[in-house]
Amino acid sequence: MPLDFELSDEQKLVRTAVKTMLAKYLPRQKEILAQSRAEKRFPEELWQEYANVGLTGCLVPEKYGGNNMGLVALALGFEEVTYSGFSPGLLLVIAMDTACIVRNGTEEQKQRFLPKIADGSWKLCFAVTEPNAGTNTFNIETAAKRDGDSYILNGQKTFISGVDSADYMLVVARTTSLEELKEQGKPKSFGMSLFLVDTKSKGIEMHDIAIPLSEELNQFQLFFDDLQVPADNLVGEEDNGIMAMFNSLNPERILAAAICIGMAESALNKAVAYAGERRVFKDTPIGAYQSIAHPLAEVKIALEAARLMTYKAAWAFDNGHNPLEVGSYANMAKFMAADLAVKAIDHAIETHGGLGFTEEVGLISQWSGARLFKTAPVSREMILNYVAEQNLGLPKSY
Repeated sequence: MPLDFELSDEQKLVRTAVKTMLAKYLPRQKEILAQSRAEKRFPEELWQEYANVGLTGCLVPEKYGGNNMGLVALALGFEEVTYSGFSPGLLLVIAMDTACIVRNGTEEQKQRFLPKIADGSWKLCFAVTEPNAGTNTFNIETAAKRDGDSYILNGQKTFISGVDSADYMLVVARTTSLEELKEQGKPKSFGMSLFLVDTKSKGIEMHDIAIPLSEELNQFQLFFDDLQVPADNLVGEEDNGIMAMFNSLNPERILAAAICIGMAESALNKAVAYAGERRVFKDTPIGAYQSIAHPLAEVKIALEAARLMTYKAAWAFDNGHNPLEVGSYANMAKFMAADLAVKAIDHAIETHGGLGFTEEVGLISQWSGARLFKTAPVSREMILNYVAEQNLGLPKSY
């Protein structure tokens, strides 16, 4: 069967619909972003627009109120949102939770959560990172112990995005401790479980973490003190949550790549437009000079490569490929796109000269956001470790 790189009419419609929806907000963009930055809250009017245009329902099957367009369509929507200068915000973490519930949740969980996710009435976030377990998720210490019809959670999480706006969070906890695993001779990858936790539950303490790069999402350190979670809110099997977690982490990295692609294309187009008009010596636009043109041409080439890798990763996820295979594509896409975004914006700043540092052009704020994605949600160094070990078969270095 021949390869087909053509997007479907439905997928193209997603991009068009998002672009049309955002067009009416462009005249108020600076006002909306300033308010979002000041209040550290995602603009509610934009949130409902995202739901109405179908972005919250892309990963939700039609029987639960979604449109089931898939991750490729959602990635296209993310590209367009970011290209237009807005942020997908909580859409990213909600997509992580949605994918996990769809692929690992019980029928009761799907009926309870997915319709409210699809129509935008419920927001969710994801809680895995801990002070002593950042990139190394296997070292998480938050414990969940069965107690009748409930689990009791104790521990802490850090850098949890948007929990103050979320109705529920998907929490990764250990139902078998590292010490117990060692005694049983089992690997660290065993013993983790996922829980849907009501953010209004008693036993959750939140502390804001000041991070100026996350414009509309607060970051939090969370403390769980005898937090009671209904046993019915366990997603997947107890102790076997690792593969279910991949069904969250893979979409996160793919959508992070889509965000970076949108930022890179936006910066590139700004630079090209300016280089085609700006004249410094005689009557020749600066875009005629190879020192300006060649870096931008390199960005264009890298942009097309990163976009293809991102679509391939999203396509593999949509088609139910093995999570480890999808993980390889997702990591590669995120690596390429994050590096590209920083490079594209840096070249755009250089093209604009002094104007590149002004708020009016907006490249500096873009650069800050792009730089964040070189480190989050997984650092480029850990991606290189992953590829070296998993794809090249080289010895583990850590």
